[in-house]
Amino acid sequence: MASKKIFGIVLAGGEGKRLMPLTADRAKPAVPFGGGYRLIDFALSNLINSGLRQIVVLTQYKSHSLDRHVSQTWRLSGLLNAYVASVPAQQRLGKRWFSGSADAILQSLNLLRDEKPDIVIVVGADHVYRMDFSQMIDAHIESGLGVTVAAIRQPIALADQFGVIEVEKDDPTRIAAFHEKPQKAVGLVDSPGEVLASMGNYIFDADVLMDAVQRDGERSDSNHDMGGDLIPDFVSRGLAGVYDLNRNDVPGSTERDRFYWRDVGTIESFFDAHQDLISALPIFNLYNREWPIFSQQLNSPPAKFVRDAKGNLGQTIDSIVSLGCVISGAHIERSVIGPWSTIESGANVRDAVIFERVHVHANATVRRAILDKDVVIGEGASVGVDHEADRGRGFTVTETGITVVGKGVVVN
Repeated sequence: MASKKIFGIVLAGGEGKRLMPLTADRAKPAVPFGGGYRLIDFALSNLINSGLRQIVVLTQYKSHSLDRHVSQTWRLSGLLNAYVASVPAQQRLGKRWFSGSADAILQSLNLLRDEKPDIVIVVGADHVYRMDFSQMIDAHIESGLGVTVAAIRQPIALADQFGVIEVEKDDPTRIAAFHEKPQKAVGLVDSPGEVLASMGNYIFDADVLMDAVQRDGERSDSNHDMGGDLIPDFVSRGLAGVYDLNRNDVPGSTERDRFYWRDVGTIESFFDAHQDLISALPIFNLYNREWPIFSQQLNSPPAKFVRDAKGNLGQTIDSIVSLGCVISGAHIERSVIGPWSTIESGANVRDAVIFERVHVHANATVRRAILDKDVVIGEGASVGVDHEADRGRGFTVTETGITVVGKGVVVN
């Protein structure tokens, strides 16, 4: 780690409309993921593992469960002035909420004035990935530029889903242009079938960031967004660099999961990211002990797998089962089961993502579905089998056939 004072800002104020109904009662970064985690745990774990010890989480919408998770889980030693602190929208510049990610920082400049860092890392709170930011910090300092944008290589066919970075021909570490979801992208010189997609992670010189958000705040034609407004302004002034994730070497990573990054902003991507966890050789490996993903340690017993009352055996195949679960004579396949859930005799659960304290009663069927916390599936009931019936009961069913049942719903 370079010998400069580094300050971390996690942008966690988004509404997460595309993840409804999972965000009906919680902020997007607080959505459970992978059994015992919340989405924000991935960003915070990367920052902590990279050596940061002063981090703020800027919150806004439906932030109670997110604030509670941060305060209960992310406790660092105050003796060394180390902290992870939630900072809600405070209306410091008038009676208004954050109007964009750049405005969120503008309204929180008191945090930078108090800590006086040299370097500021700004990251999103809803991506699943591993990254050693200390290596990116060194690259940023060496570049001498005002901002460095983290980028990951993506197939050119997916360019219209990302902010795409075009690099200088004679220097692939400098940004020549930034295109938001381009319809016709140009491939990389060393890999014509790929583009560099912005990961939503940025490193700034602190004074440069403060000046940039203040100038942006004065513009009436700005949406006050980091990727849409602030970074293009840096690019136009020749002050923006790019850090290709290919340069990053995370301890304990494998060739299979080294460059994994997924934006879980939709139900489909959220569901697919869970499927990435459960294979024998996972695309994203939760079991990397050299770069752990931290979360709240629940006071829970181990998961238990037992015969049912008639002595029938169940099966659990290619699945993750969290602490506190009791699986009794049920069949579970390609699924992630959250803490303190119960799956009873004869139940059949396939291709499912199940949150905390879900109860699937005997002989029930769950197919290609996401069940939010405290959902109860009654005896013999089914979810994900008949999509028209699911829609008729008020459940969300995506175009790809994923059924989502909201928090606390009882299905009979």
